[in-house]
Amino acid sequence: MRESTPARVRRAAAVAALALAGLTACGGTAEPLNPMVGAEISDDALYGSVIDQAPYQVPDVTLTSTLGDAAEGTPYSLTADSTADLTLVFFGYSNCPDICQMVMANVANALDRLEPADQERVQVLFVTTDPARDDVATLRTYLERFDPAFVGLTGNMAALQEAGDGFHVYFEEGARLPSGGYDVTHNDQVSGVDTDDTVPVLWMRDTSPHQLATDVATLLARPAA
Repeated sequence: MRESTPARVRRAAAVAALALAGLTACGGTAEPLNPMVGAEISDDALYGSVIDQAPYQVPDVTLTSTLGDAAEGTPYSLTADSTADLTLVFFGYSNCPDICQMVMANVANALDRLEPADQERVQVLFVTTDPARDDVATLRTYLERFDPAFVGLTGNMAALQEAGDGFHVYFEEGARLPSGGYDVTHNDQVSGVDTDDTVPVLWMRDTSPHQLATDVATLLARPAA
C-alpha cells in the first residue's frame, strides 16, 4: 500500500535528518525516480535510506580530479563526467584519523564482492572537504590505498561547498589539534548517484561491505525505466 502524502513528507524529513546526523569530526514505496532503479524502489529492497520525496539534484560543478597523469589534475564535471551506471560519492579528507578511512575501505571491500562486469559499471568519487591539504598528489596517494580506480576531487572551497550543498553534505574546519593540525567536521554518508544526476539513496557510515554490495547489485540489476 502506498504511503499517504503526509507520511511520505515525514519520511523525506527523516532521511534528511539521517544525513544531518551523519555529521562527524573525524517502509513505503517511492515514486519512480530515475533510469537506474527502474519503475520503483523500496526500503524493503535496500539496506540504504531511500530519498522518496525528492531525490537530491547533483549540481553542475566542475572540480579538479586525480584522473590522468598531469600533476595539476584534470577538470571534472560532477554532471557531464559522471557517466557510470551508478556513482558512489563520499565527502571526506585524507587527514581524517578514522571515519573516512573506514568508509572508503568498506566501499572498496563492497565493490570487490561484485561480479567483474558490475564493478565496471560503478564509479567512486572522493570529494575532499579539506582542499588546503588535499591537493591532487595527496589524493592520488591516499586513494591508491583503497583502489587505484577511485577518483579524488579537489578545488577551491567555494566550488567544493557548492558541490556539498547539492549532496546535502556540510563541512567546516573543526578543532585545532595539539599537533598544530585540525579536524574537519563533515557528513559521512555515501551518496548513490544515478544516470540522471540525482541521488535517490544514501548509505550511512555503519553500512557493512556486505550490505552495500547487496544494494549496489540490486540497483544495477533493475531494468531501465
